[in-house]
Amino acid sequence: MESAKQIVESLGLEAHQEGGFFRRTYTSQLNASIGPEQSDRPTLTCIYYMLTSDSPIGHLHVNRSDIVHFFHSGGPIEYTLVSPNGELRTTTLGPDIEAGHQLQLAVPGGWWKASELKASEYGLISEAVSPGFDYGDMNFVTKDGIAARFPSLAAQLLRFVSNR
Repeated sequence: MESAKQIVESLGLEAHQEGGFFRRTYTSQLNASIGPEQSDRPTLTCIYYMLTSDSPIGHLHVNRSDIVHFFHSGGPIEYTLVSPNGELRTTTLGPDIEAGHQLQLAVPGGWWKASELKASEYGLISEAVSPGFDYGDMNFVTKDGIAARFPSLAAQLLRFVSNR
């Protein structure tokens, strides 16, 4: 079995600002006018994303686009999700379907999302983003943002806030 370091090198992954490592693997050549500003955007992008024991948290953030996550290998990754109306959910992507793990997870745009590697050296997934990912569409959730929007969830969410 390959180590996390070997996978990072083999797949050409780089550090991601939300935590973990990534590499964009696909950008659709099909563009569309998307959103209220009708910006011309790729209709789909895909990445590899990996959390490691050295970088086990994907910090709490929100994306404008819908994202589908696909589990590949390694250990389970637990996702903490908050809907726009404050409903808290957890879902685990991982290899053990009998233990309730899922192989894919769809997260609608506008939902808050954090991820955490559970007791493993690494967890490797892919993400398909539609409309295509743009850094301008991603915002990190702050402690003040939690307090203002969903104060009753602060105890569960604060550990996922980036210290940047």
